[in-house]
Amino acid sequence: MIIKKVLNALKTSWKGMKLTMKHLTSATRGRKTIDIKKDNYFEDQKGVVTVQYPKVKMPVPEVGRYQLDVEIDDCIVCDKCAKVCPVDCIAIESIKATGPIGETSDGTVKRLYAAKFDIDMAKCMYCGLCTVVCPTECITMTDTYDRSFQDVGNMTYSFAELSAEEAELKRAELARQMEAKKALKKD
Repeated sequence: MIIKKVLNALKTSWKGMKLTMKHLTSATRGRKTIDIKKDNYFEDQKGVVTVQYPKVKMPVPEVGRYQLDVEIDDCIVCDKCAKVCPVDCIAIESIKATGPIGETSDGTVKRLYAAKFDIDMAKCMYCGLCTVVCPTECITMTDTYDRSFQDVGNMTYSFAELSAEEAELKRAELARQMEAKKALKKD
């Protein structure tokens, strides 16, 4: 009984090793450079089976969802992207302007300053919901997929153009305007 089990184990081990050796000899005999941009790349089952990254990179599909990018000049700071984000990786702080401050590329009037617009890509789950709800389409997903950092804190991207001092000046300007409006209402 024990001899049957040992013989069966040797037999199945030999079958597995034979299959492994078949694949190994096929890969070394058929070693060739495969163009990953060809349509039949995934159909070819012989030869080299790995891509030599970073020398060779896989083609990025057009519908791929990777790193987020914000065109802050088109942002109206509506906060919809932060509200729809299921993991709260987008932090936005807006300051109301005293008047119109410009227009986006689609003609929408901007009335808010972005004092803070941070996206924590370490939390992001790449769902794309933020890109769908953006009325000015200023937040998009790029084809960049190979950003890596030693420190997770470096994965927070800041897109706001206002410095802390400029933000305080804008807040003070808004407070003065509100005080002036209150004074006019009392009179």
